[in-house]
Amino acid sequence: MPAKARSKARERNNVLNRAEFMSLNQPPRPGFGGPGAQPERGTSSGRRSSFKQQSSQPEESSECPGKDKKEPGKLPEEDCMQLNPSFKGIAMNSLLAIDICLSKRMGVCAYTWSSWGGCRSMVSLLSLTGHGVTWVIGTIVCLTRSNTLAGQEVLVNLLLALLLDVMTVAGVQRLIKRRGPWEMVPGFLDCVAMDMYSFPAAHASRAAMVSKFLLSHLVLAVPLRILLVLWAFLVGLSRVLLGRHHLTDMLCGFALGLLHFSLMETVWLSSSTCQTLISISTFSWSPFP
Repeated sequence: MPAKARSKARERNNVLNRAEFMSLNQPPRPGFGGPGAQPERGTSSGRRSSFKQQSSQPEESSECPGKDKKEPGKLPEEDCMQLNPSFKGIAMNSLLAIDICLSKRMGVCAYTWSSWGGCRSMVSLLSLTGHGVTWVIGTIVCLTRSNTLAGQEVLVNLLLALLLDVMTVAGVQRLIKRRGPWEMVPGFLDCVAMDMYSFPAAHASRAAMVSKFLLSHLVLAVPLRILLVLWAFLVGLSRVLLGRHHLTDMLCGFALGLLHFSLMETVWLSSSTCQTLISISTFSWSPFP
């Protein structure tokens, strides 16, 4: 009998050593039925004190808003998938995907091993005719050789319009920083003209502005007017064929070029103002005649 009692006591001690019964071996804490504990466990006063402790925790956390604790395993908002996207978001993403797909398919002259790689040099030459450096230098050369006041007036305003176009397009490109459909390193002339990014297409903007400018201020025959419009369209398209810009970049470039023309027509400089600018640039201006 004593051996049986000892085995039962040993089994009881082993049961109490289990993880789920470890709390039974711990000494009673004050406030939970030990010596010096005033309310017993399960009484209404004990429940009120525990409720006060729970309610005081969020107040303490609200006092320190700067110490936000990140929940473990919680993903940032940008990595979470939107389960209910808006109709506008779906439409914009669909149009963007179509734009990228069509632009990649139209980049047939992007590399020498592309499907139209043999025409790459010719398309690049066409693209060069709409480059900002080409037009700025050409306008300055024509201005130095012009002898008429009307011609100088048109050329000075054209030069200012070109500078406005280069600076505006460079600023928008730096702001948006959209990459082209094919990853390509900008050339030397592109770095000089600050044509580093894709949106908007600088060549398309310049071609649209120049063609509208020449159509408005030069007397041209109908075939020449058609060729000028066709040239502007092909210059913008050449950048898409070379894989430098998307289709939306080209269309927004055309719209921006027409906006530059309208703005230049609003602030058109008179002949006397143009002569003053020419005399200042050639260091032959005298404020007191």
